[in-house]
Amino acid sequence: MKKPSLLLYIHGFNSSPLSHKAQVMTRYCEAQRPDIKVITPRLPSYPKEAAQYLTQLVEKYQTDYQIGLVGSSLGGYLSTWLNHRYGLKAVLVNPAVKPYELLEDYLGTQVNPYTQEEYFLEEKHMKELFSLRVDLIDTPSSLWLLQQEGDEVLDYRQAVDKYSACKQTIEKDGDHSFVDFERYPEQIIQFLNL
Repeated sequence: MKKPSLLLYIHGFNSSPLSHKAQVMTRYCEAQRPDIKVITPRLPSYPKEAAQYLTQLVEKYQTDYQIGLVGSSLGGYLSTWLNHRYGLKAVLVNPAVKPYELLEDYLGTQVNPYTQEEYFLEEKHMKELFSLRVDLIDTPSSLWLLQQEGDEVLDYRQAVDKYSACKQTIEKDGDHSFVDFERYPEQIIQFLNL
């Protein structure tokens, strides 16, 4: 008998469970797939703590649930790490590929616009991010890249290259928030086999 399904949505840098895509996935499941347990955790702001928190969540639920991941931006980077570690299927939405380089420009005081939490990013946090990288995608069939070329935050070509062996949906234009994400929840659930 198939285990019950759990969707784990992993938000990006300076985001929260209140982000648009997290809300779209939650509302879709509430309306169309109430059998799916949806978890959209508020992640700790520091990479090592966020990774530990996600590890605890996965290990808490993986025995009793079939877990699928949706990760946006930095959440896509963390989803890739969880995919590599636990073999969980994941959909990556405009994922960060080298956040340890990208976030060098954000060192210092940060304020999360959703939660108003203030925290301080240091070089050691870039090292924490670097330690979570996955150099080789070992099961490309378990990942789906949803990418818009108009992403103003990340170089979309990095993701297209990194996930070249995976299922890819590349759209012209768009932006980092992934315009019209509402088109995808049903396909995402199908891909994750939830």
